[in-house]
Order: sequence, then C-alpha cells, then structure tokens
Amino acid sequence: MTEKLAPEFVPLVEAVEAHLLGKRHAVTLTLAAFFARGHLLLEDIPGVGKTTLAKTFAAVMGLGFGRVQFTSDLLPSDILGISYFDAKESRFILKKGPIFTPFLLADEINRAMPKTQSALLEAMEERHVTIDGVTYPLPEPFFVIATQNPHEEVGTFPLPLSQLDRFICSFGIGYPEREAEREVLLGAAERPLPATPLMDEEQIHTVFMSVRNVRLSDAMLDYLQAIVAHTRTSGAFCVGLSTRGALALASMTKAWARLHGRDYAIPDDLQAVAGEVCMHRLRFKEGPTTMERIRHELFSHVASDS
Repeated sequence: MTEKLAPEFVPLVEAVEAHLLGKRHAVTLTLAAFFARGHLLLEDIPGVGKTTLAKTFAAVMGLGFGRVQFTSDLLPSDILGISYFDAKESRFILKKGPIFTPFLLADEINRAMPKTQSALLEAMEERHVTIDGVTYPLPEPFFVIATQNPHEEVGTFPLPLSQLDRFICSFGIGYPEREAEREVLLGAAERPLPATPLMDEEQIHTVFMSVRNVRLSDAMLDYLQAIVAHTRTSGAFCVGLSTRGALALASMTKAWARLHGRDYAIPDDLQAVAGEVCMHRLRFKEGPTTMERIRHELFSHVASDS
C-alpha cells in the first residue's frame, strides 16, 4: 500500500520505521490512532516488534513512557494507584499508579483478570480515574497501546466485545518482508540511533485540532452510515457496529485524511482504515473472521456513491 503522507508527518513515520524496518503502514496506522484521540490494540505473536513500535513511537512523539506487564495477579490498584493516610501530615495522599503517564504500554492485557482489565479500559474511556471517591485527571495527551497474543489461550482472559469496543482500532504487525528481515539479519537494525522527540505538546494539540476539523461531506457521511448499516442488517455478522464503532470509523477516517494532507475526507480514507476499525468489533456468523474478508464483505456490498 502506498503511503503518500503530508510532508510534516514523513519524519515521524521514518523515525519510527528506522527501528521497525518495513512496517511503514503499521506506523502510519499508529499515528492515525493517536491523532484520532483513540487507543490501539496490537494483536500478534511475540517477537514481531510490538514493544519496539510502542517505545519508539513514544520517544518520537516526545511522550513520557510507562509500561505495565499484565499478569493474573495484577490488581486494579497496581495500575491506578492507591490513596493512603499519612500520619505525619494527617491527610490522605495519592500514590499514583503507572497509568499516570502520557503513553502507556499495556503488555499482554489478556493475562490480567477481567476486573483489572476493566479498571484500565474504563480509565481509557473516561480519561480520568477515581480512587476512594476522588477523581484524578489523566495526563493530556493520553494514549494506550495494549498488546495481546491471539494464539495463546492458557492463562488468558479474553476481552469481551464490550471492552474491545473501547479501542479505536486493532491490527497485527506481521512478519517482516523478506528484504527487511534480511537487513535485520545483516545487523542493519542492531544499533539504530536512539529515537529523539520530533514534536512538542503544542504541535501535537495543533494536529489534534486539525484532525477534528477535517470535513466529512454529506456524501461521505452517507457512505459511512451505509457501511455501518450493512454490518447491522446484512446478516453476515453476529453483531453490527455500535455507535462508538461508527464514531471510531469517522475519527480514523478524518485522521487518515489529515495525515495525507487533506482537510476533507474521501472514500479512500475510510477504506484504508475500515478493516482495522472493524477487526476487533465484528465476527462473521459463519466461517473465520479476517481483515481481508471484512474488507471484501463491506466494499463489495456498499458502493462509495451510496
């Protein structure tokens, strides 16, 4: 897939890609999820670069980085923090958990108990946490990349669809292309220069605003709604896209348009992100659910001029 990015975003993608050879599309999707103000779920086997993508992306964007390794004995307070009584000061003091960071890598999220998963996912949605009745805002911006291995079943607690819906999109990084893997084997990516920040907080918020202002014409809204309606009424899927899913599709479409230098969205933008937005939300009633099959189902039945 050709990525004709706007010039201001090319250095960001190239800086991350220097540490993750041959994965430009995955990097661009991550950038779109971030500027769409969502959170990302990476589903793939170990060893393909999920952690590298997360750590390098945080460094390039100039975001403070935190990481939580999810395990079966992890408690919600291990993520959110606790409030304790300080006898010297005669008051309760908050000991913040690792969630109080602009960028959080939630590694192997499906290894934690559902109660702990819910604590993180609710904070992602609300962008604040409540401890002992007191609400604390999370940093701004706040971005979560969660990972899970879809092929591992022992000792895991699969996220229900209602929780998966909180991620704006999901995808796998996949094996590298032959040439890229050859470069890795030859040592090209052994010691790349450390990633350095290429954006500051003001620049990030400027892009947030420009993504929000990307125009969705009436024709584009008709197309988007036709896609959503097909997931609900075609009978192909167990459950159609929720309104949150429709909002995620609209936000990712606008972010993709902005990354490609436009202040208006076109059908190509929607088609570029629909598979990743729908992959963790839709299940075919019959047969396997794959991203390619979802794309074929949607775009072979819904025309862009509908």
